[in-house]
Amino acid sequence: MDSAITIEDLTKVFDGFAAVDHVNLEVPKGVVFGILGPNGAGKTTLLRMLSTVLKPTRGKARILGHDILEEPIKVREVIGVLPEDTGLYDRLTPAETLLFYGKLRGMESAKILERSEVLLSLLGLSGKRDAKIGTFSKGMKQKVALMRAVLHEPDVLFLDEPTSGLDVMSAREIRGLIKDWASKGRSVVLSTHNMWEAQQLCSAVAIMDKGKVVSVGTIEELERMTKQEDLEEVFVHLIKGEAER
Repeated sequence: MDSAITIEDLTKVFDGFAAVDHVNLEVPKGVVFGILGPNGAGKTTLLRMLSTVLKPTRGKARILGHDILEEPIKVREVIGVLPEDTGLYDRLTPAETLLFYGKLRGMESAKILERSEVLLSLLGLSGKRDAKIGTFSKGMKQKVALMRAVLHEPDVLFLDEPTSGLDVMSAREIRGLIKDWASKGRSVVLSTHNMWEAQQLCSAVAIMDKGKVVSVGTIEELERMTKQEDLEEVFVHLIKGEAER
């Protein structure tokens, strides 16, 4: 299977501390791939490097063949990003937000409107298209940020804790969009603390601890390797093993 993402020896050092330490990974096309780990494992730093927000200290990565250091503009054209902090403008409405970011990406107004209506309907916000985002709940803001990330129909989607702190219905709708995205041959890379969610969504996962990838594989492979019954038990087993080394 062709790779959407290849990562070789990717490292990020802050003041002598390796937040991401010699990571090597390959993410196939058309899958939901989970980056799992405790707080401080390096998940967000890894995603920020892959999305060209942070420059690596060393190593390299390619997104659909584009080098993150040599071709950052090309990379940004083919990815969508949902950061941990949505960074939305409270004074704008969802419709205005999507128009603003669509124009930044060079999309035609008619295409922006068409995509906006589809996404607002899909995520249950059609009735709030002209309401100020500052009046929205966390779940509603997360939906707007996700719509912004997928507006231009990117082939690779990076999601940092996409359902953290959300109500049941909002989380369910976002999971539905993630599944739909991957079913169309696109790739989704998500970081999460939610092992149940990762078990439901992910074809494969990488488990990180202290900046390193501890283990990587399909959930079934990791369950067999560790002789555990589900992903949460796999995670605990591997992280405890690292702590005892």
